[in-house]
Amino acid sequence: MNLSELRLSYTKGGLIESEMDADPLGQFELWMTQAISMDLIEPNAMTLATCDESGQPSARIVLLKMVDERGFVFYTNFESRKGRQIGANPRVALLFYWDVLERQVRVEGDVSKVSDEESDDYFVSRPVGHQLGAWASHQSSVVQGREELDETLASMASRFASSEVPRPTNWGGYLVTPKRIEFWQGRPNRMHDRIEYIRVDHRWSIRRLAP
Repeated sequence: MNLSELRLSYTKGGLIESEMDADPLGQFELWMTQAISMDLIEPNAMTLATCDESGQPSARIVLLKMVDERGFVFYTNFESRKGRQIGANPRVALLFYWDVLERQVRVEGDVSKVSDEESDDYFVSRPVGHQLGAWASHQSSVVQGREELDETLASMASRFASSEVPRPTNWGGYLVTPKRIEFWQGRPNRMHDRIEYIRVDHRWSIRRLAP
């Protein structure tokens, strides 16, 4: 296996500052719409990077479930490793990568819980099996084997067999309020386009970065 020989030349597009939306969230929605139109597997998948109180970083893939003028919303167990790290250090980074489009978006910002009402509304929209999974999994805790997980899920299915599944109080949404958003478009000869938005005094400024 010779990884040093793996390389592509990116040729599918370019970025010009004057053609970018003045609002990076509007630009992101455009790119997300284009990614969805490509029939990609989970185009809303994003890497979420967090840090604990000692500064140790940790990253994993989660799913974006809402983007609006506030920022980016995802859902998880508040008592998971990422939930605990967010509690200790409420600053995160997100990374979206769409290889077919030769694009990525980097986001840095503050994170906070959404309202209980917003979490409730989203939880109700989930398939029942996913709702039960939120009850059955003590996310990031050590388990003895797959059988333990299956038994706990079956127990939850029995518990809520004749009623709606309520949202667990330790499960809900987080809002990432962006301070920095970078749009990256691959270009030939590694001379990639990087357009960065920085939020200053509630306004966005835009600038180009060297590749």
